[in-house]
Amino acid sequence: MKRIVFLVLTGLLTLASAVAQDKPDALKLYRNGRDLEATGRAADAAEAYRQAIEVCRQDLEANGKNMDAYTIKTWALIRLGKYQDTVDTCLEALKITNDYRIVETLAEGYFYLGRHKDSLKQFEKYVDAAPRGERVSTAYFFIGEIFRLGKEYNHADIAYSTAVYYEPGLSLWWYRLATVKETVGDKAGAKAAYERALKLRPDYREATEGLSRVRT
Repeated sequence: MKRIVFLVLTGLLTLASAVAQDKPDALKLYRNGRDLEATGRAADAAEAYRQAIEVCRQDLEANGKNMDAYTIKTWALIRLGKYQDTVDTCLEALKITNDYRIVETLAEGYFYLGRHKDSLKQFEKYVDAAPRGERVSTAYFFIGEIFRLGKEYNHADIAYSTAVYYEPGLSLWWYRLATVKETVGDKAGAKAAYERALKLRPDYREATEGLSRVRT
């Protein structure tokens, strides 16, 4: 009898293990979506994001305090352009715990909704909580965007400079830095930043035009 019970339990554990292995991984689906998006396959990327959200939904049904599931779900919602859904989900998650990953995504959601004061508050909270966080460079770039749009160019200069310090490989970020330096009259700084943008992307027409302006 004991042997039969043992065999049944072993079979159930094996079945549970197989089911767990077959279950899609939300993070892998999300990363697959990013890879597809980078190659211009927008429709396939969107489908991968939707699948990631569905897996997260199932994970949250099983455990309503699964912050990894909340995090991946909000990332995928952002990529799909569902900004109000992103904000709503982030606020729901933050009622459970103050997860800095959720704070950063909430800041992005507010930014895309045009709620720049709310966005800035959350980005500042993120960089204070996670000064070496995975998305700290992105946070500083968005802070620069908020200040630039608000015509606070000196603050934008500082934020963009911090962003490119942490992540120097993005031509757009160097271009944004160059434009605010040009606006405040720092032609030498603007020239250097335009040149960095063009080094990363030689066909960057706006950067070429900006470089021509500051050279004259």
